[in-house]
Amino acid sequence: MGKIVWIASYPKSGNTWLRAFLHNLLRNPKDAYDINKLTDFTLGDSQAHWFQRFDPRPATAYGKEDLARLRPRVHELFTRTSPDSVFVKTHQALVEWGGAPMITMACTAGAFYVVRNPLDVVISHSAHYGNSIDETIRIMAARGAQTAAAETHVPELHGSWTENVKSWTARPHPGLHVVRYEDMQDRPLATFKGVVDFLRLPAPRARIERAIRRSSFKVLQEQERRQGFREKSDTADRFFRAGTAGQWRRVLTPAQVEAVVAAHREQMERFGYWPLP
Repeated sequence: MGKIVWIASYPKSGNTWLRAFLHNLLRNPKDAYDINKLTDFTLGDSQAHWFQRFDPRPATAYGKEDLARLRPRVHELFTRTSPDSVFVKTHQALVEWGGAPMITMACTAGAFYVVRNPLDVVISHSAHYGNSIDETIRIMAARGAQTAAAETHVPELHGSWTENVKSWTARPHPGLHVVRYEDMQDRPLATFKGVVDFLRLPAPRARIERAIRRSSFKVLQEQERRQGFREKSDTADRFFRAGTAGQWRRVLTPAQVEAVVAAHREQMERFGYWPLP
């Protein structure tokens, strides 16, 4: 029976970029893999239709106890979608909610966690969800923060940026591989080779380099420009925006920088985001 490899992150931290790389690496298509088919290969853990296999009510009718009851069954179902390892995207914090874990360890083989400087996450998060920068700073600092249920998705428990990052990375584990967004950008070959090595795949360097090119931010942007991207929110003009590190230097005010650092200094220090270079 297949087991889950989680692709985890706080929202707008590079999760989709890593998924695109894995698709291009493992499927090795003739051209860049279609971004609107990412869910064909990497499942989404908050998609309502999985839960409705066991409880056909609308997602908006579920309470957290319902989700706690259903989630282990959904995760076990994931393991039966393929005879091999199953990749599942998640933004959930690695905590308990409603009396049950958000991640079912019995169904888990391993996990990637993608971390990104929260000073840049604020900007992308703001654009994606349609909130002001100041409101986004508040949301990212709110303990236990969660999304609302929708017709197509059950609620997600993100927690604060610090909670999310700490819940996944505070305890190093051989089954966890942490990737910094900035390294995906600045040191792509070494970083993505680390992803391949973690999966113990015998991929030659040429194949890794080809997958990197086909999942580059420029390629992802061009695909979205031509055909749109189904994961773009209704409040955003595009999903793949700038894709660069250090945007915060020209966008955030000193007071906003101070607010982000005050809320997340400990985890920022762990990952080299503070003190500021």
